[in-house]
Amino acid sequence: MTTDGDLMMEYTNGHYYSLNQYLRETFGCKVYKLALNGGYTCPNRDGKLGTRGCIFCSEGGSGEFCPDEKLSVSEQIAEAKKRVSAKSGSGKYIAYFQSFTTTYMPADRLEQLLYAAILHEDICAVSVGTRPDCLPGEVLELLARLNTIKPVWVELGLQTVCEHTAKYIRRGYSLPVYDESVRRLRESGINTTAHVILGLPGETVDDMLKTVQYVGQTADGIKLQLLHVLKNTDLALEYAKGKFSTLSQDEYIDIVCRCIEVLPEKTVIHRLTGDGAKRLLIEPQWSANKKAVLNAMNKEFERRDIRQGKYSAENTQ
Repeated sequence: MTTDGDLMMEYTNGHYYSLNQYLRETFGCKVYKLALNGGYTCPNRDGKLGTRGCIFCSEGGSGEFCPDEKLSVSEQIAEAKKRVSAKSGSGKYIAYFQSFTTTYMPADRLEQLLYAAILHEDICAVSVGTRPDCLPGEVLELLARLNTIKPVWVELGLQTVCEHTAKYIRRGYSLPVYDESVRRLRESGINTTAHVILGLPGETVDDMLKTVQYVGQTADGIKLQLLHVLKNTDLALEYAKGKFSTLSQDEYIDIVCRCIEVLPEKTVIHRLTGDGAKRLLIEPQWSANKKAVLNAMNKEFERRDIRQGKYSAENTQ
């Protein structure tokens, strides 16, 4: 649900440990993500677990901003670089395999794909989007080998720690599967980031904060995502029936502020919100202007004088 080169990376005002700050500390300059497409699918799509995907997932598996999968990795990198050329100048990039489930393919094919990216001269790190239940031993061994060449990060689609919500969104795995994957990734020296969706149907603010706190205790980084209702998803059908409502901008900003307050200082916040393809977005329409949302968010950070680590978890209940 994000564009390559997240806008939130431009906001480094000391209110939270941003990805931009982490990248500058790690690589010494501005770094941009290049969304790539490996041409894979997902066990929630090909029949192994289901055929309809997670209830919120778009037709492109969140890869609407990726280049054509038929292009080679080098060609995709060149095309993706053009998209961020107006704001990039450092010449350093992260190859982000974003759409569907990157590691859900034969290990030999995955090896060719990832090596083509990690050996590219302009790439300083590789980020792999996947599911916790799609990390077999041979894949972990491959990621560990690649990690000795350049940093490799794994992004896991957790979304929530509430099991009733996980079943509703058809996530397809239980929380212990996530726990075990994070443990094995840590043992392999792999940096991990968890994706969390705020505003899932039926969840309270306390439920959302519980998920964020859990991620802070388990992963190196977190991506916060506003729930988007997208066309041609089962979530859109639920929304049309009036089964839930989406968050207002003020509600979302308040929740994000509270999320920052409960996260450990060391947790890298990769993203504060996301922007899906506007042609697919049904609600909330206010989220389509991501820059305006982030500006409003920063003003609220200033008003509350938020500093990550200043507040304890107990203060936000």
